[in-house]
Amino acid sequence: MNKENRIHNAALRSKVMSATEAASLIQSGMNVGMSGFTGSGYPKAVPSALAKHIMDANLNGKRFKIGVWTGASTAPELDGALAMVDGIEMRLPYQSDPTCRKRINAGEMEYIDIHLSHVAQFVWFGFLGKLDVAVVEVAGILEDGRLIPSSSIGNNKTWLDQADKVILEVNSWQSAQLEGMHDIWYGTQLPPNRQPIPLVRSSDRIGEPYLRCDPEKVIAVVETHAPDRNSAFAPPDENSKKIAGHILEFLQHEVKKGRLPRELLPLQSGVGNIANAVMAGLNEGPFENLTAYTEVLQDGMLEMLKSGKLASASATAFSLSNQALAELNADLAKYRERIILRPQEISNHPEVIRRLGIIAMNGLIEADIYGNVNSTHVMGSKIMNGIGGSGDFARNAYLSIFMTPSQAKGGAISCIVPMASHVDHTEHDVQVLVTEQGLADLRGLSPKQRAKVIIENCAHPNFKPALSDYYKRALEFSPGKQTPHLLEEVFGWHLRALRGERM
Repeated sequence: MNKENRIHNAALRSKVMSATEAASLIQSGMNVGMSGFTGSGYPKAVPSALAKHIMDANLNGKRFKIGVWTGASTAPELDGALAMVDGIEMRLPYQSDPTCRKRINAGEMEYIDIHLSHVAQFVWFGFLGKLDVAVVEVAGILEDGRLIPSSSIGNNKTWLDQADKVILEVNSWQSAQLEGMHDIWYGTQLPPNRQPIPLVRSSDRIGEPYLRCDPEKVIAVVETHAPDRNSAFAPPDENSKKIAGHILEFLQHEVKKGRLPRELLPLQSGVGNIANAVMAGLNEGPFENLTAYTEVLQDGMLEMLKSGKLASASATAFSLSNQALAELNADLAKYRERIILRPQEISNHPEVIRRLGIIAMNGLIEADIYGNVNSTHVMGSKIMNGIGGSGDFARNAYLSIFMTPSQAKGGAISCIVPMASHVDHTEHDVQVLVTEQGLADLRGLSPKQRAKVIIENCAHPNFKPALSDYYKRALEFSPGKQTPHLLEEVFGWHLRALRGERM
């Protein structure tokens, strides 16, 4: 398809305008819901045009800021461009942009870090205020006005339903063969009228392949032809391979013990090189007919689909390298039957995660000796990205696995610490902790038992003696013996790091 025949609805075609014209319809103080999830399916033209509009306003002495709501992270053309001109008053629910991060940590931008499954319902409940405008990328518009979703869905269904006004970007770069891959469920109700989500297998389709939108709300349609921002992943390093090896060995052990079926249970994997290394290990491992129920489909899962190890994958977005994306688009008709993209309120829904029995595997910044996990903050106060969907999966998974190298910053910092400087996942939601040093199975263990296993199996040898010494003294001198700590020195490791010293 070319740009001219991606818009088949006459009424919406009459609303085609430039990105600059569309951006001028967004006013300062508005909350704007934008499409986009991990660099896929975000609007390519309107945010950049809006950034220029904001910069011009600022130069004329007019303060211009908006609230930016998305599915998750986006791209430099959206987050980066708007943050560069100081145009974001409030950002939610997740970001990974360096300029955004810098402004947030400098106190120049407000940021609400939210479980991704909560965002849509919070908007429906009215908890976040009024959603003024939605800016959503689609791959096409049908004659009856239904929308062909793009390479991510995220919160697009909610943005289109809840926004007062809608701006559509129709991106002809996105493959026309995306049509039919999506599954949009319109059965969500507000309490007390909610009904069970009728999804009992990860491969179930319970909705329809198109997004609905009241054409009367559409104030602009912008035609684009621009690629997604694709993330390049480094080849797995030795630490990543070791972590993957520990996880595969553990899963095989669980099968032998009868706690997992031979084809395992649906897999969820966070974003990053360690996650891809685990997928590579599974692709070479003994398990067959695997399934995935996750947020993001990365290179590793695409390789598993290609090899046949993975029978099907459900997600809300792609996050692929250039090479993997080219492979996907070259054979999209085949993959379309085995990949389902859903709204994130379904891909991350606790009800579905618990029913399916997900094996959740996510990364972290640091974990403490009792298994509390910090996924979001460096040294307790500086945001890195956000909790994303890790909490949705960790609390409700059949198996909740967190993985990390045992040390960072060239060995100057231990990723296993006496007490986490910020906690996103409490010890109650962390069942397995893995580093390249080994795996700690924390199920059925008390806090003191957990501490011994984590220090012994997961800590780096350079830090293990100090952690053991801390725990021994805490056990002796702590006023409480359930979770022993020495409060006068518990953050001493972090304080030394902040001074530029070795932990």
